Amino acid sequence: MKFYLIDGSSYIYRAFYAIRSLSNSKGMPTNAIYGFVTMLLKIVRDVKPDYLAIAFDAKGPTFREDMYKEYKANRPDMPDELKPQIPYIKKLTEAFNIPMLEKQGYEADDVIGTLVKFANEHKLETIIVTGDKDLMQLVSDKVMLWDTMKDKKTGVAEVKERFGVGPAGVPDVFGLMGDTSDNIPGVPGIGEKTAVDLIKEFGSLEEILKSPDKVKKEKLRDNLTRFADQARLSKELATIKIDVPIKVGIEELKFKPYDLDKLRELFTELEFSKFLKDLTPVKSLSYDDYHLINNDKDFARLIDRVKKSREFAVDVETTSLDTLLAELVGISISLKEHEAYYIPLRHETKENQLPVKEVIAALKPILEDNKHLKIGQNIKYDMLVFRQEGVNIAEPISDTMVASYLLNPNKHNHNLEEISREHLGHQMITYKDVVGTGQKEITFDKVEVEKAKVYSAEDADVTFLSHQKLMPLLKEEKLDKLYSEMELPLIYVLADLERNGVKIDTVFLKELSEEFEKRLDKIKLKAYELAGEEFNLDSPKQLQVILYEKLGLSKGKKIKTGFSTDSDALAKLANEHDLPEKLLQYRTLAKLKNTYIDALPELVNAKTKRLHTSFNQTVTATGRLSSSDPNLQNIPVRTEEGRKIRQAFIPEKGCVLVSADYSQIELRLLAHFSKDKVLIDAFEHNQDIHSRTACEIFNQTEDMVSEDMRRLAKTINFGIIYGMSAHGLAMQLGMSHSLAQSYIDHYFQKYPKVKDYFEAALAQARKDGYVTTLMGRKRPLLEINSANATVRGFAERAAINAPLQGTAADIMKLAMIKVYNRLREGKFNAQMTIQVHDELVFEVASDELMDFVKVVRQDMENVIELDVPLKVDISKGPNWADMTLIKE
Repeated sequence: MKFYLIDGSSYIYRAFYAIRSLSNSKGMPTNAIYGFVTMLLKIVRDVKPDYLAIAFDAKGPTFREDMYKEYKANRPDMPDELKPQIPYIKKLTEAFNIPMLEKQGYEADDVIGTLVKFANEHKLETIIVTGDKDLMQLVSDKVMLWDTMKDKKTGVAEVKERFGVGPAGVPDVFGLMGDTSDNIPGVPGIGEKTAVDLIKEFGSLEEILKSPDKVKKEKLRDNLTRFADQARLSKELATIKIDVPIKVGIEELKFKPYDLDKLRELFTELEFSKFLKDLTPVKSLSYDDYHLINNDKDFARLIDRVKKSREFAVDVETTSLDTLLAELVGISISLKEHEAYYIPLRHETKENQLPVKEVIAALKPILEDNKHLKIGQNIKYDMLVFRQEGVNIAEPISDTMVASYLLNPNKHNHNLEEISREHLGHQMITYKDVVGTGQKEITFDKVEVEKAKVYSAEDADVTFLSHQKLMPLLKEEKLDKLYSEMELPLIYVLADLERNGVKIDTVFLKELSEEFEKRLDKIKLKAYELAGEEFNLDSPKQLQVILYEKLGLSKGKKIKTGFSTDSDALAKLANEHDLPEKLLQYRTLAKLKNTYIDALPELVNAKTKRLHTSFNQTVTATGRLSSSDPNLQNIPVRTEEGRKIRQAFIPEKGCVLVSADYSQIELRLLAHFSKDKVLIDAFEHNQDIHSRTACEIFNQTEDMVSEDMRRLAKTINFGIIYGMSAHGLAMQLGMSHSLAQSYIDHYFQKYPKVKDYFEAALAQARKDGYVTTLMGRKRPLLEINSANATVRGFAERAAINAPLQGTAADIMKLAMIKVYNRLREGKFNAQMTIQVHDELVFEVASDELMDFVKVVRQDMENVIELDVPLKVDISKGPNWADMTLIKE
């Protein structure tokens, strides 16, 4: 019988440092919890122990502090990011039904030692789950250590290999060498190797201290004599107690099944999708009413039912995620709960399949009418696939992905699997389950029809079920109007935007690639010269050797593999040596070349000869759109190199590119939200807001404001919007904290209503747990009342910025819908091609330019009424970089 005994306190810290930068959508760090749960699952699910327990350190001092005041005195306080995770780790342990044992005045190691003795008495074989070398003293023929992170097991032989003595001699070794992590002093001048050699020679610490004169080295003899009592104390501190007064019965330690409901609830809150997937049964839905439609009679009956329905869910299966390359393989439809139909069309099979043209011809009038509600999950994709077949899905529509996003924009994922787990408690069959992964992955047309039926019909069924669940929630949260009047109409805009694409000058990019390659070669040669040798500029390991060992530069942030060579580290080192600056230049150029210059031509569609990106409306927490495959929103525009890449974006012959960019929209919204008279006055009189702020802060007339003053004022203006602290401003501008604070204080003196607005916004957010935009978009901020300063600070900054950035995003969406509807009227030979934050880019026939500009300006500037005017800067050009402002 095996008893698994987990060193809980040790594992919490190990998990925290092993897994970095992990948090849920509320901003709460979850890295330690995730690592801890991974370890627990490995044990409870894979090992299935006979007996199981977990030991934690109790709060407060232990008997060791009474013995030696300096014990663990050099240990830093628990990191702020770890503190809020501890209660969740305890809750999860409880949900796993694992006994938690701790004792005031003792450490987890002592509890473990006592439990090992208890297990020996009950003739149990014990496996201590830990990575802590201190516990090696407990190893025996019945006790083993198991480090699950390294999957390393330690028995008596491994202890002897490490320390040269058996487990009983480990405290003797620590008595001599001490332990820096626990601040156990040991004997000065004795490290692990010397300690091991001495114990091997003399047999024990006491034997050494009895006869120090037998030690050959004089300095060692002196230290052993002078610090004999310290050595004995160190051994005692390092020795694990095996008689802690804890009461536990053998029955309590028996392995029990975990509480599925509690775990599911906690994993949902923590947003551990992977664990939720593992926990949720695959077949909580019945697949009995999933039907294959592969003959005329069944198809006619289905079409008749669809025609009579008020709403239905529709889902397509294809050969590719790229809608311009995807070939329609099958269609699934659900008309009621737990019932769905799959129509195979282009499977590579001998089984009966209906002719594609016949199916499309029957579905087209239904999909294109305004009578039926068409429900989809990411319905934009289905729309674009159907367009390839000559079908335009008409309003009304509903999209479960968008609905889920509106309800919790902080969540990282709104795919159907996630929605199903959260709202239906059902684990779906995954796409990988059907097509495989890696080299064995097949396209959907090669999937067996019966297998495809269950998978695709479930997609339609779950989409239908999710719609029924999500719509009342939207209404309850007063998000239904935003959903129906903004987000759903926007889907049509984005579908067209993606289909339109943009023309790319591939010849220009090829020449630019050659130019960048030459510049990179020059930088490499200069870097070799500065380093005094050739090395791989892309190798962090080689960089560490060059920077920190050969050149002896200041070592900054410690990472697993040594010291960091990331951009922040290089920027700091640039003050000490010229090489780091060259490395930064190299990385900037290499990234632009690899990510855009060389990659974009490869992404041009062979059929349309244009570049097509995807615009995502369910990714950012603020409501802004994002771009992917490729990401056109990340091309740097403030650098000369970034602007060169934008030169590659060109119009078709006879057309011109037009950029319409909302001017300082977030600052205008700050004026509207705060009702600050000085800010409102500046915008009403069309003043340069940064110069006006410089006038206010520096108490200067406008003609006395220098470019440096304006630049500083601009940084403060935008820093204020993003909740920047004096520390952040000082770091950004390279000034003292006190000077930065004085600038912020002066800003709020001159714009007093802004400070009042921020304070009121924070108070409301603390009360409600969320903030809203002018249009009612919600951003949950449940961590705004967190006791953890880091987590709370993140939420407080979001409380200030989210209403501004979110409203700006909403205004842009409304403008896109308005302009899109204008273009659908067909009065202009123009199309929308790119959207980046506050900017819309169009391709417009040259002879219609001025008429188009007039209409777009009017539509965008009058899309909403604010206390200050909206202003749109419109430019034209032969490419996206060389744009000339068109004056009103």
